[in-house]
Amino acid sequence: MILRTFSNLCAQSQACFRSARAKSTLSDVIDETGKSGLILKSLSTDIFENLALEDWIHDHVDLQNRNMLFLWSNAPAVVIGRHQNPWQECNLQVMRQKGIPLARRRSGGGTVFHDLGNVNFTFFTSKKNYDRHRNLQVVTSALKGLRPDMDVRATERFDILLNGQHKISGTAAKLGRTAAYHHCTLLCSADRALLSAVLKPTCQGIKSNATQSVPSPVKNLLDEDPTLDCDTIMDSVASQYNTEFGFSSPVTLVDPSDELSLPGIQRMACELLAWEWTFGRTPKFSICTTFELKNDTSICNATLNMDIKNGIIETCDIEVPSDWLPVELSREFSLHLIGGKLCPYQTSVIAAAFLRTIPQNKEFERKMYNLCRRVVFMM
Repeated sequence: MILRTFSNLCAQSQACFRSARAKSTLSDVIDETGKSGLILKSLSTDIFENLALEDWIHDHVDLQNRNMLFLWSNAPAVVIGRHQNPWQECNLQVMRQKGIPLARRRSGGGTVFHDLGNVNFTFFTSKKNYDRHRNLQVVTSALKGLRPDMDVRATERFDILLNGQHKISGTAAKLGRTAAYHHCTLLCSADRALLSAVLKPTCQGIKSNATQSVPSPVKNLLDEDPTLDCDTIMDSVASQYNTEFGFSSPVTLVDPSDELSLPGIQRMACELLAWEWTFGRTPKFSICTTFELKNDTSICNATLNMDIKNGIIETCDIEVPSDWLPVELSREFSLHLIGGKLCPYQTSVIAAAFLRTIPQNKEFERKMYNLCRRVVFMM
């Protein structure tokens, strides 16, 4: 597969030689080269940079008479759909322990795990020419081109199944006013143990209208055929894309952190990284759950009822048996949490400040500490 960098693509554009003009942006160069098809491959493995590049292309490139394919992979990350609830979809505690970031994309769909054993394809078209069936046909045909006897097929849900039972690809899309993109994953050699661990939510008792993921058995393509590594599959999909749409485009390497070529890209990546987007855009939900509290001499069950809007605790009621802890302490702690983020770091700060206000009573201090720790654990 022929590779070139964006700087080489820019050099081929006559506009880049005009002394009166600064370096062209990616959209300028695409317009000036006049190509109806372009294949880009990201030099970054940062989930926020790659998601930002998707949106930059959608917002800045004229896609009315042009198709584009974007190839990308990420370091370990969990990506939720635009309308999903992260507390309902993934194990945030395990993710924090392992340093795995959470990203909310701007398309719909369910939650997926990314790592360098997972490749991603984004198909850009005009809204009029948006066709998920045809895009997935590119992927399945590419796989069959590598191994003709492989049983891979797209489903009515726009997933791709291996041998009719194992999901190897999920799909999502964003449809704008005039442009659209459709992206899908493909499991090549992903860490399935880590995938299972991070996609196993621990927060119980959530009531929400957010879009929920549909769990499916998964399998890596490398388990089916050891020759199906990520680079081989990316090359095959790029080649099949050219064949399907009648293009002859080489793969152009692009750096999604290049602010000169992609003006505004860093701001877009920062927006995707912000807590207010990742967690704060969660549809309103409630938590109603029971959990166990214990110390050296006793055990009891406590209940937690919360309403959360935009990631902020609107109401909170923690009930603990009065013979285990004075009612006024759990009630006061509940009031302190209202107005704060549903976030373990902020809640830990609030809990630490509250614990300093408790009258000198070692038993109550220990019990309140256990209560605070359990509440933080659920976040």
